[in-house]
Amino acid sequence: MSLYLCVDCGGSKTSAVICDAFGNIIGRASGGPSNIAYLTIASFIETIQMTVGDALKTCTSPASVDTVCLPPPAELEFAAAWFGISGADSPSIIEAIMNPLSSLLGVPRGPRLSVANDAHLLAAPIRMHVDVSYAVTVIGGTGSIVVSFKEKEDGELQELGRVGGWGWILGDEGGGYSIGKEAVRQILAEQDQHSVMESPPPEGALRASLRRYFNIKDVMELLTEVYVLDPTPSTVIDTNQSSPRYMSREKRLSSLSPLVFIAAFEDKDPLAWKVLHICAKDLADQICIVVGDVKEGFPRLVKASESVICFGGSVVGLEVYREMVLNELAARGHVFKHVEFVDDCAAVGAAGLRLKYKE
Repeated sequence: MSLYLCVDCGGSKTSAVICDAFGNIIGRASGGPSNIAYLTIASFIETIQMTVGDALKTCTSPASVDTVCLPPPAELEFAAAWFGISGADSPSIIEAIMNPLSSLLGVPRGPRLSVANDAHLLAAPIRMHVDVSYAVTVIGGTGSIVVSFKEKEDGELQELGRVGGWGWILGDEGGGYSIGKEAVRQILAEQDQHSVMESPPPEGALRASLRRYFNIKDVMELLTEVYVLDPTPSTVIDTNQSSPRYMSREKRLSSLSPLVFIAAFEDKDPLAWKVLHICAKDLADQICIVVGDVKEGFPRLVKASESVICFGGSVVGLEVYREMVLNELAARGHVFKHVEFVDDCAAVGAAGLRLKYKE
């Protein structure tokens, strides 16, 4: 039986999906974090071994109670495997894990063992649209990154351009962190503007929501709440304590994004809408760097009308926000031929792998 494996290796969890030659998902499992930038090679391989072994449990007949040992037996051999790995941003890192993965899975090094950054998995829908040869992937979760691809004649994906992925200190525009940060900025800016006015700022839904969240009376106290130092690793967190002070500063701000969406969509707060429009524009700005007509000096641009845009991540998973980004792009003349939101990268990746190598 020919099996196709796709593994999405993220900073919070590892997702493995196995499909058969007919495209049916017959195995699935989740494991611990596997961002290669934060792990030793041995720890990374251990996580993959456990997760893939668990996914193989339901591929046997009858299903196995125990984790299947790797490399798998002949009746469960992998025809191809595709890994999208957070932190795999350099050839040296990818080279360091190729041999261990090949030995673990029993898949020889070569085109049937593909290892790349996790943004590559998001481009899987390009193989499901025969009328396009280009894809632009947009990850918008806590952070953000934009990567463009071309599908070559042999079915391999060639990375063309990359924007962002700089992390919360230097970038992540348009993601959850930037939405939270912009919400605080807009509230403080409104407070500054009213400092020379007779009337105080209006107590809108967003303003009230953030005051409740941080348990403060004066919005200027937001500065203290945002800048207070991260808790030390030895801090014991009371499970009944929900204070944002127990979060890292990055999480403190990114955790505000749901409050912004609620204030905008449910309460129709104009300040919340302003925040979302600013952040959607910022994300569109990044996308615009990789799209356009090919011209002298810019041979790696892709035309939106000849491409599929593939969104992934919790923030762009909200259709209204996604539409704001697409509307901003359309206003600049960039309308994509296909639009996809991928909420299960490993499953879509396994299906795309099967289409590429089906016998």
